[in-house]
Amino acid sequence: MLTVRNIHQVVRAPDLLRMKRAGDRIAMLTAYDFTMARHLDRAGVDVLLVGDSLGMVVLGQPNTLSVTLDMIAHHTAAVSRAVSRALVVADMPFLSCHVGVSEAVRGAGRLVSEAGAQAVKVEGGHQVLEVVQRLAEAGIPVMGHLGLTPQSIHQVGGFRKQARDSDEARKLLESAHALQAAGAFALVLEMIPDKVAADVTQSLEIPTIGIGAGPYCDGQVLVSHDAFGLYDEFTPRFVKRFAELGRQLQVAAEDYVREVRQGEFPVSGKKVLSGHYSD
Repeated sequence: MLTVRNIHQVVRAPDLLRMKRAGDRIAMLTAYDFTMARHLDRAGVDVLLVGDSLGMVVLGQPNTLSVTLDMIAHHTAAVSRAVSRALVVADMPFLSCHVGVSEAVRGAGRLVSEAGAQAVKVEGGHQVLEVVQRLAEAGIPVMGHLGLTPQSIHQVGGFRKQARDSDEARKLLESAHALQAAGAFALVLEMIPDKVAADVTQSLEIPTIGIGAGPYCDGQVLVSHDAFGLYDEFTPRFVKRFAELGRQLQVAAEDYVREVRQGEFPVSGKKVLSGHYSD
């Protein structure tokens, strides 16, 4: 039986497991700045991800590979200052988990201690297991990420669905269980077939959060700029537009430009007499 959650209740990493066990769906969105994070937090979003997607939707890059740890830390600090309820998860960017375990631990520690994240997200399977284990041992909650991993976009050949055959699905399932055993508290599944996502979700104790992975995960995540119509360079087919804020913003800006040029804004309560202002 589904329960109604208090949107004012503070969410931390162990709460996601309790939500899975209770049958409560997890709502997760991306955030990159103070203002949007505050609105999303007030709306009752459970998890706010400071994703490396900021490289595309905030900085205008063609992919996520140019995002650095400094960038993630900068945006995570802004989001953390805005949030009073949601769990703030910071992405570990490209190569931050592959140069060395010690460097990965230092980077994740910085995102937590300096930027205010309560957890980090790590892309990959067996190649990052030691990093996940060391982070968990250090007291840093780790969210895994399997399926389409944008940091491997050149290797996988673009933004395309993963685990489409039985062998790939088996390997993904094995990786999911390995991440759970290493200490991950949750797992993002991106762009995999619905059935594969359902199989992984049912076989894991930790919650799964899907993006383009169908309705059977324990929760869902979207890039906020996609969900609310703020980014129109590329929209994945699985995205639902919940608003067209980009168009609304443009229309409002056009009204502002028109009123400034026509002298309609600002409206003054004073009259100009012989070059002087008079009440």
